[in-house]
Amino acid sequence: MSGKFRQLAAPAVALAGAVWPWLAQIGQGRGGFYSYDFLENLLGLDIHSTDRIHQEWQDIQAGDHVHLAPAASSDLEVVRVDTGSALVLGVPPDTPPGPFHFTWAFVLRPQPDGSTRLLVRERYAYRRWWTVWMVEAVEVASYIMSRRMLQGIRTRAERRT
Repeated sequence: MSGKFRQLAAPAVALAGAVWPWLAQIGQGRGGFYSYDFLENLLGLDIHSTDRIHQEWQDIQAGDHVHLAPAASSDLEVVRVDTGSALVLGVPPDTPPGPFHFTWAFVLRPQPDGSTRLLVRERYAYRRWWTVWMVEAVEVASYIMSRRMLQGIRTRAERRT
């Protein structure tokens, strides 16, 4: 199985403790994705990025589901939670095998100056020969949305500190 790996990093921001709450509440029907909500909503995704921390969304655990859209078929499962340092989402194991397997990781890296760097990693494992073309086709949109998400989280985290 071949695949693709992509990583984006936000410039150093506030302490990890100021960034983590925004990651913990990520998802449709929760905190949103801190990106271009209007573009996501043009596709009917019903995304509303919040500008505040919601305590009821902070207890994220492995096995929880994060919605990408209102339809349950678009859920990702929380694969790993290292509170304050890493959140990894992936295709739920009970999902029928699609053309690729996908994980989406958010990793907080402390910097020498006390700030935090947020890394976002997408990994695709192709199950079909043609999947590479499908992933490449959405690569530009994914990059634009991910970049805006990093900026949105940074703005919110810095405002809080």
